[in-house]
Amino acid sequence: MLRRLIDKLRPRSTTPRLRVVPRDQHNVSRRDISQAALRIMKRLEDAGYQAFLVGGGVRDLLLGGHPKDFDVATDATPEQIKRLFRGARIIGRRFQIVHVRMGREIIEVTTFRGHHEQSRSEDGMLLRDNVYGSLETDAVRRDFTVNALYYTLNDFAIHDYTGGLKDLERRTLRIIGDPDTRYKEDPVRMLRAVRFAAKLGFQIEPGTANPILELGELLRNIPPARLFEEVLKLFMAGSATATFTLMRDYRLLEHLFPATEAALQAGDELGLALIEETMANTDKRVRADKPVTPAFIYAALLWPPMRARADELTKHMPPQAAYQQAATEVIGQQLGHTALPKRFLIPMREMWDMQHRLVQRRHPQRLLEQPRFRAAYDFLILREAAGERLDGAGSWWTRFQEVDEPEQQKMIAEARRQTPDGKSGRRRNRKRRAPRQESPTPSSQD
Repeated sequence: MLRRLIDKLRPRSTTPRLRVVPRDQHNVSRRDISQAALRIMKRLEDAGYQAFLVGGGVRDLLLGGHPKDFDVATDATPEQIKRLFRGARIIGRRFQIVHVRMGREIIEVTTFRGHHEQSRSEDGMLLRDNVYGSLETDAVRRDFTVNALYYTLNDFAIHDYTGGLKDLERRTLRIIGDPDTRYKEDPVRMLRAVRFAAKLGFQIEPGTANPILELGELLRNIPPARLFEEVLKLFMAGSATATFTLMRDYRLLEHLFPATEAALQAGDELGLALIEETMANTDKRVRADKPVTPAFIYAALLWPPMRARADELTKHMPPQAAYQQAATEVIGQQLGHTALPKRFLIPMREMWDMQHRLVQRRHPQRLLEQPRFRAAYDFLILREAAGERLDGAGSWWTRFQEVDEPEQQKMIAEARRQTPDGKSGRRRNRKRRAPRQESPTPSSQD
C-alpha cells in the first residue's frame, strides 16, 4: 500500500520511452506537406545531418488539418544551416533560429536544444537558450507534448518521446516537465497554452492549468514588443472568441490589458458585448480569408476603458475633447504592457475619432471619402450590435451607402432637421452678419 502511494506521488518522467509509429499506422502524407519544407529536409540529410518535421505542422496533420506553417528541427547548428541555404538568415538572441526562404515560403529551421541550468533571471526566466543537444533532449525542451512529435523522411515514421500521441487522442494539452519551472523559464508559454486550447478545442490538463492563475503576473516581465506579437497570435488566428474567454478564465487578460479587465470587472456589459462581437466578427473574417487588422482588435479591447475615462472627463470638458484626452491616456497606459506600432495606432485613433461624427451624421459625403470610413463604420455597427444606443446611426449609414444620390440628399436634409438628441426640431433662423470692411476675403467654414 505504501509503495503504491509513493509511486503515485513520484513525479512523472519527462522522457518516456520512444514510441515510433510507422507509415502505415498514421495519416501524415508528403502530399500535405510544404514542398519547401521537404526540400530543406532532403538537403540537410544529403549533407549528413538529421532533419525532422516538428511542431504544429505535424500535430495538425495528425488531426486531419491542413497547416500552412511547417518547422524543421535538425542537429546542424545555425551557422551550418546558413552555409547550406543561400536564402537563410539567423534571427533571435535568446533563442536562435534560422529562416530559410524558398520561393515565396519561409521555413523555420531550429537546432536540437539541450539541457542547461544557467543564464536564468531571478524569476527563473531563461536569458539564453542556445545550448544544443540531441533529438531526445530537444523533445523534452519543447513546450507541450502535442507539439513534440517528429516526422522523418527516412522511413516516414512519427517519433514520440513525450506521450504526445496519447494526448492527441485524449484532446488534452499537457506541458512537458514541471509546469512551474517551464512557465518561469518563459511566461509566454501560459499564453500559448490558452491559444492552443482555444484553437484545437482541447482541455488543458489540470497540472498544466492550475499554476497559470498564480504565475500570470510573470508576463509583466516580458517586453511589450514581444507581447504585441503574442496578441496577434491570440486574436487573429481564427479562434479569438474562445481565446478571449479562456484569457479571462485564467486571469491573463488583466496582465496584457489591465485597464480593459478593470472596466469589465466594474460591470461594463456594453464593453464586454462589443469585444465579444468583435472577436466573433474577426473569426468569421479569418475563416473567410478576409483581411483583419490589429488596429480593429485594439480599438475594441481598449474602447471600454477609454469610454469610462471619457465619461469622467466629460464632467469638465466638451465630449469630443474628453474622448480625445481619454484616448491619449488609455493608449499611453497600454503601451507599457503591449506595444502597438504607429502603423496600427494611428488608424485606431482615426476610427475612434470618427465615431462621434458618424453619430452626428454631419457632412456624410466627406466622411465617405475618408480612408478609415469603412473601418469606422464597421466599428459603429458592432457598437450597435453590442447594445449601444446611437440613435440608429448604424442603420442610417448602411442605407446611405445603398441609395442613389437624390435619396442621399433627402436623408441629409432629414438629418439636418434632427437635434442632437434625435428629436425633430427646427433650426432658428439667424441673421448673417455683414462682412467687415477690412476683411475682403471671408474665412471658409466646413
